[in-house]
Amino acid sequence: MARRRFPRPSMVMLPNGLTLGNLFFGIYAIVSASRGEHDQAGWCIVLGGFCDALDGRIARATNSGSAFGEELDSLVDAISFGLAPALMIYFAELNKTKWDWIFVFLFASCAVMRLARFNIEQAGAETKAKYFTGLPSPAAGGTLATYYWFSQTPLYQTLFAGWPWETILRWLMPTLSFLMISNVPYRAWPRFSLRTIDGALGLLLLVSSVVALFLMPREFFFPVGVSYVIIGIVMAVLRGVLDLPNPLDPDGLSVTADAPEDLRS
Repeated sequence: MARRRFPRPSMVMLPNGLTLGNLFFGIYAIVSASRGEHDQAGWCIVLGGFCDALDGRIARATNSGSAFGEELDSLVDAISFGLAPALMIYFAELNKTKWDWIFVFLFASCAVMRLARFNIEQAGAETKAKYFTGLPSPAAGGTLATYYWFSQTPLYQTLFAGWPWETILRWLMPTLSFLMISNVPYRAWPRFSLRTIDGALGLLLLVSSVVALFLMPREFFFPVGVSYVIIGIVMAVLRGVLDLPNPLDPDGLSVTADAPEDLRS
């Protein structure tokens, strides 16, 4: 009988350390935004997103995933991709009336409910899932968090500066909030591999994101986030109109919430 190999304590600490790194960046994003340092706050959320993307993959690679790590990941995501981006938008754009804080409450509440739903339904989740049920909270939070970046670009100043952005943001935040707790299918990030088309696409997206982070982060992340949101809505409408199969049917293809990376593809 083969002896079961347990990961070394240092290997267990590494993914949890990255998760706490995500928490550090989420809290510092709130602090930076409260000081009016909105550009720095955007960097914090993006860097936190990279920590979130790596922690579960490292846990799988080192066989150090645990129930503790999954719960920690969910609690941290509620802050870094729920509360922090909502407060960033509030401090930067929406603190003009005494009731704008309601949008912060709505967005953070939906992010928390999404994560709570996963904690209930995660048992037996398929690790090779291709779709999320509803908009993932990192995508929703990342879209909000990078708006200020985009608003400082020449592209924004040339084409979009005249738009009523205070009104748009007051509609965008509830839209993202309800999409997080909706049943709209959203494509999950493919596993990294050169053996399949999906795996190669996932690797290409990762490389493109890293390159964009260094070359043109302000022009890249907010438009890509909005595009991801819109594509999910359009595809859901087309499936309904054309009576196409729903990828969230119980066939092992979906994840019902923001699965920690230990359970996400």
